[in-house]
Amino acid sequence: STDLTSTVGYDSIIQHLNDGRKNCKEFEDFLKERAIIEEKYGKELINLSKKKPCGQTELNTLKRSLDVFKQQIDNVGQGHIQLAQTLREEAKRMEDFREKQKLHRKKIELIMEAIHKNRNVQYKKTMEVKQTCCCFLPFGLQHRRECTQALLHLPSLSHFWQLFVKLAQTKSALEDSDRIYQQSVTTLEKVREEWQKEHIKACEFFETQECDRISYVRNALWLHVNQLSLGCVQNDEKYEEIRKSLEMCSIEKDVDFFVNLRKTGSLAPAPVVYENYYNTQRNVTPARSPVPVPISRRGPLPTPTSAPGDPDYATVDGYSLV
Repeated sequence: STDLTSTVGYDSIIQHLNDGRKNCKEFEDFLKERAIIEEKYGKELINLSKKKPCGQTELNTLKRSLDVFKQQIDNVGQGHIQLAQTLREEAKRMEDFREKQKLHRKKIELIMEAIHKNRNVQYKKTMEVKQTCCCFLPFGLQHRRECTQALLHLPSLSHFWQLFVKLAQTKSALEDSDRIYQQSVTTLEKVREEWQKEHIKACEFFETQECDRISYVRNALWLHVNQLSLGCVQNDEKYEEIRKSLEMCSIEKDVDFFVNLRKTGSLAPAPVVYENYYNTQRNVTPARSPVPVPISRRGPLPTPTSAPGDPDYATVDGYSLV
């Protein structure tokens, strides 16, 4: 501004820096809220995997797959809790960065406040001295004219000397006032140069801080997105373990396992033989008991089929079990 005492530009810079600090605080609060959500979600997943039954009576390979499924869901929950801790640490780093910038900027602001105060005081003092000179100059000229008129007419010698002394005093006062005015202007110019130099240094410092803030927030956002992507990759690795365990799940093995576990024998019950208890004298040829026939092995297992509209067993949403 052309007004020496104006701080409009400086105030605009300070307001922008305060807005930037507020924006950092908002992102910091966002990370904290996201951490609360992630931690709550992770704990709910862990409780679900531990407390909710899921295939308790399954056997063999499918049971192992379900165990892997529950364990990996627990691991996913643990991953979300770890992500919550990471987000809290990132929020703390953002807070430290914000407070560090505030502390450094406060030192510059105190210097600028002192410079502004000194500049305004000196400017006000200079204007007051200038005003005194402007008001006193016509008064001194009037006395000079009175002395000139007195010399022309010479009403009395005593009156002449009175006017002469008054003129000398007026001249001395004018010279003192002008000297003080010149000194004030010189001092004000030194103050103005010092203020301008400090103002430029402050602006350069504030610009550096703003560049650092933008860079830090940009990197923080980039890191945050990478953390979320890493969480998704780690979760997919855990889900891949479930898919691998399902690849090892064998329908035939599970059925054979159940048969071997619960089998009661390999022979069918023998036919019931008639025995004559009514006529014991009658010569009855007893029927020969048939030789027990081993139970033949069952036919091939049926192939699982999907209901209409259900995805194929081997390919679900692009993931292949083959």
